[in-house]
Amino acid sequence: MVIVKQCIGIDVSKDFLDCCIGSIDISQEQKLSKTRKFNNTESGFQELLKWVNKERSDVEVIFIMEATGVYYENLAYWLNNQGEKLCVLLPNKVKHFAKSLNIKTKTDSKDAQLLSRLGLERKLDYWKMHSKAMREIKALSREYRENKAKLVLIKNQLHAKSHSYSCPKSTEKRLKRQIKLLETQLKEIESELRAQAKTDFSLSEKIEQLSTIPGVSFITVICVLAETNAFALVSNAKQLVSYSGLDIQLNQSGQREGKTKISKKGNNFIRNALYMPALCSSQHNPTMKAFYQQLSERKPAKKIAVTAVARKLLILMYTLWKTDSEFDVNYQTKKEKQIETGDL
Repeated sequence: MVIVKQCIGIDVSKDFLDCCIGSIDISQEQKLSKTRKFNNTESGFQELLKWVNKERSDVEVIFIMEATGVYYENLAYWLNNQGEKLCVLLPNKVKHFAKSLNIKTKTDSKDAQLLSRLGLERKLDYWKMHSKAMREIKALSREYRENKAKLVLIKNQLHAKSHSYSCPKSTEKRLKRQIKLLETQLKEIESELRAQAKTDFSLSEKIEQLSTIPGVSFITVICVLAETNAFALVSNAKQLVSYSGLDIQLNQSGQREGKTKISKKGNNFIRNALYMPALCSSQHNPTMKAFYQQLSERKPAKKIAVTAVARKLLILMYTLWKTDSEFDVNYQTKKEKQIETGDL
């Protein structure tokens, strides 16, 4: 059997790694090993690599794992530092692959074998490690979003308590102290993010360019860049929209017209970061405002139009990043004039 590809499927949990080595030959015959369990620690990583090296052939070897919370990160960074090729997949991609094989049993060992098969049968994009600066920016950005959500929650609680009957004054004071603390922390985090962004001149310049979009702030830009690793693995706008969960799911068959909605199967940090800028842009950005009003006339729910604006903003940010340019409010008008004069 002439092996042409080897894939190591790794099912990651908090404490353990269930691993399976799969290989495929020139006639497309697959062979899967029995799964082995290793500790999700550095010593476990070393044992895993020793086991793989014993079975390694002179062909491409790829490690495949799911993005399960944060538990996969230590292994992913360790393997990357060892010079190994790896792919980190979104859970919904693995789930759809399992459905195509009609696999109903779900255990850690079966998941490891499934990941190995997926790697053997599909051509996957390699995972690209975040730089140290981008890792810190991502951590700070998520902390900012989490604290912002807490702040909104506590402000709502304070509003409810202050309008309720006979609420203890001490309760209101404690809630106000929490609000003050969170507001201070948010300022500190934003200051750290700005300082971190300034350490890379190229990144800082790009952030300023994206911030020229009306309604899009520094925090919004930094969140999108942190969650996409500065668009490092994004090859087109469609892929970016799908990754953020803003892609449209149609539900139509014959005469039946089902409900159309966004998938929400993607990065919720990006969706949350774009919601308020979308609201702002729909009022103050002439192009987005016209687009929003046009959709609002056709759709009864205003949120549908806001979501569409958010998706348009995300694509615009990606376009400006790739073209290394600033937002031009008169771009559409200039383009129309070029068409009329035949300059385009």
